[in-house]
Amino acid sequence: MQTKETLPNGLVLWQDDAFFKLGQDSVLLSAFSKPRRYAKVLDLGCGTGALSLLLYRPDLKITGLELQDGPLELFRRSIAENDVEINALQGDLRQMRAILPHGSMDYVICNPPYFAAGSGKAAAGAARSTARQDDNCTVEDLAVAASYVLHTGGKCAMVFRPERLWALLEALSRVRLMPKRLRFVHQNASAVPSAVLVECRKGGSAEGLTVEPPLLVESDEYRMIYGK
Repeated sequence: MQTKETLPNGLVLWQDDAFFKLGQDSVLLSAFSKPRRYAKVLDLGCGTGALSLLLYRPDLKITGLELQDGPLELFRRSIAENDVEINALQGDLRQMRAILPHGSMDYVICNPPYFAAGSGKAAAGAARSTARQDDNCTVEDLAVAASYVLHTGGKCAMVFRPERLWALLEALSRVRLMPKRLRFVHQNASAVPSAVLVECRKGGSAEGLTVEPPLLVESDEYRMIYGK
């Protein structure tokens, strides 16, 4: 069933139960991401476009890249209804060299598949499973695609599972994407983290990593992100 959701920034998002739907991670990643003014931004594996729409500012030039037809059709419907300038492309990020020019982006955002193939919580249905498990797209694939489109000094931001953080950082560092900001998400101050937000810079040294204060779900900051 298709539904329309109003995002915290007032834009609308068309969704379908057949595809991966808006979750907390995209909202928190959009708040964590800091693209500079007039930046060219790429949303890798954008799905129905939740992250692109959440991050939207009139000065940004946002492009969403999605493999599947269905989510992309809904994304384009949301773009038209919101009357915003976002480019929605169809393509396989593993073939990035044939899609976008090298070094053409300033900032990359991505809410990647959390679970390794054959593990974790498989979502019902093939389309939703594609968004949850990395049997179709590994963290290495994401890192290579992000590094290819970013110029030196460009940045990328992702949200991931804390227990797989090392796998992500290792893949990113192999393609010169050096972590510069980390922030863990917790339900409350006594809970273990449920997610981690990571921002990397292409090129430069491995020094200068900032671990920011934890983001607590049970906090005023969290409610402000959601506009409550």
